[in-house]
Amino acid sequence: MIGDIVGSVYEWDNIKTTDFMLFKQGCKFTDDTVLTAATAKALMTSTPYAEVYQDFARRYPGRGYGGYFNQWIHQDNPQPYNSWGNGSAMRVSPVGFAFNSIEDVLTEAERSAAVTHNHPEGIKGAQSTALAILLAKQGASKDRIRDEISNRFNYELSRTLDEIRPNYVFNESCQGTVPEAISAFLESEDFEDAIRKAISLGGDSDTLACITGGIAEAFYGGVPEKIAAEARLYLPDEFLNIIEDFQSWV
Repeated sequence: MIGDIVGSVYEWDNIKTTDFMLFKQGCKFTDDTVLTAATAKALMTSTPYAEVYQDFARRYPGRGYGGYFNQWIHQDNPQPYNSWGNGSAMRVSPVGFAFNSIEDVLTEAERSAAVTHNHPEGIKGAQSTALAILLAKQGASKDRIRDEISNRFNYELSRTLDEIRPNYVFNESCQGTVPEAISAFLESEDFEDAIRKAISLGGDSDTLACITGGIAEAFYGGVPEKIAAEARLYLPDEFLNIIEDFQSWV
């Protein structure tokens, strides 16, 4: 959620530097935050993902939902639409924190994705993000995380950020977002640095930083309280309660 809020002002006004104010005028939570909260709620209550995603998106309209998802929100019998968009990855982080085995994480990540993003790339994006969080949470090294994700999902994770950044542009696909977000984490020094490096790539800044942030939180053992306190000011009480309940639940 922090990555989403911080990156929200740069999605359509990209910057290619890590030197910027974390929270500035215009920052807000977007669809990434809404649906991450919804995923956590679905897990805690064992409610079907489609039901929770529709409920949250309807109650928090106008938060930057994609065109097909925006139609899906209002359908009486919502069906997946073969999406490979990065929405499946941006909302999946609670799955990585909620389960403790690779098999369970991969299965649940697919379930969370498949209600909308049932294209193989959409599922892969969710699974790779959740697996990276699981491994980070369990103390895996960055080299092991890189190897596991590269080998399982055939993502290119050998490029440096300096190699990616100059020509990287907005990309709403999982395959054009998730590897870059993971690379930002792999090259980071701490949680804040991970967020800054993700946003410095440009592209879909809020989603990149949202994905990177979940992995960084798991790897670095949490979020600096000063940053968390600032982020809370942007969130509705419902989301703050979900965060507190989820942290207790896991």
